[in-house]
Amino acid sequence: MPSHFIGKRSFVVVALIAVLAIAGPAPGEGTIKVGIIGVDTPHSTEFTRAMNDPAATEPLSRCKVVAAFLGGTPDVPASVELGKQFGEVLRKRGDVEIVDSIDALLPKVDAVMINTLDGRAHLAEAQKVIAAGKPVYIDKPVAGSLADAVEIYALAKKAGVGCFSASSLRYAKGIASIGTQNDPAVGKVLGCSSYGPNTPLEPHRMPDLFYYGIHGVEILFTIMGPGCETVTRVRSGSNDVVVGVWKDGRIGTYRSHPGFGATVWGDKGIAPSGGWTGYDPLAVEIARFFVTGKPPVSPEDTLEIYAFLEAADQSKREGGRPVTIQSVLEKAQKEVESRK
Repeated sequence: MPSHFIGKRSFVVVALIAVLAIAGPAPGEGTIKVGIIGVDTPHSTEFTRAMNDPAATEPLSRCKVVAAFLGGTPDVPASVELGKQFGEVLRKRGDVEIVDSIDALLPKVDAVMINTLDGRAHLAEAQKVIAAGKPVYIDKPVAGSLADAVEIYALAKKAGVGCFSASSLRYAKGIASIGTQNDPAVGKVLGCSSYGPNTPLEPHRMPDLFYYGIHGVEILFTIMGPGCETVTRVRSGSNDVVVGVWKDGRIGTYRSHPGFGATVWGDKGIAPSGGWTGYDPLAVEIARFFVTGKPPVSPEDTLEIYAFLEAADQSKREGGRPVTIQSVLEKAQKEVESRK
């Protein structure tokens, strides 16, 4: 074999090894080094606890949080206060390196969790992660607007990067069980009335349901499934009721109320869903996503949920007029196109 060909082949092999080293372990191989952007929620410390636990089993045992960028939003008081609190918790662990920028974080990790409290920051954060080719979990809310959410998923699709977002309520035991349509006490779901707090993030700069109402609405969609067509919202004082009509004629509602849960109507009976069961079920799904490369919630399903939230906000502004999911999605898509 000619010596010049051997040299070229060696160069290609070395370059390929270098690329694989940057990309990190492939699904099913080795430990996945996880980085965190934004530590101003307890989710950052709870996910780290679950993944870095020496007694963890797969898929959690395959992932280890190795670095974090504190991040946060300086003009949001809760972000400043909580960032200091949970940043100190991570520092004291001793197994997570605190870095001073996203750019410094990315070369150290194979996958990223964006846990920044303020959803308005998520698009800019996700842009950097996606450009680096790292799979990314984005904590609720996925973004500060429906248009930002549409852009994040469009960027991820174009780059071939895995991306997903979910509330921890999606994986609460009773809620997840009914959502499979196999709960013997309920059977096929005919309707659902979910509830959860609706506490906006102050200062208020995004649709109010995005910050905390997302939990109760994600309960609704986990149980009902996708297919909502129109949304109507009624607000009296601090009380909210949002009604969705699904394309098959089923009706689902979200009501603002302390605690989390739902009452579910099925062809076999009526039953409560149960409430929140901690962060670990979501941590498991995040780890499984990093290990397999397969998002457990599709972009389409997530965007429908945020279109529901956006439509509810529009309905409130317009005195309770029904708003279609399709209309707010089309408006968001046009906004994204206008940014190019």
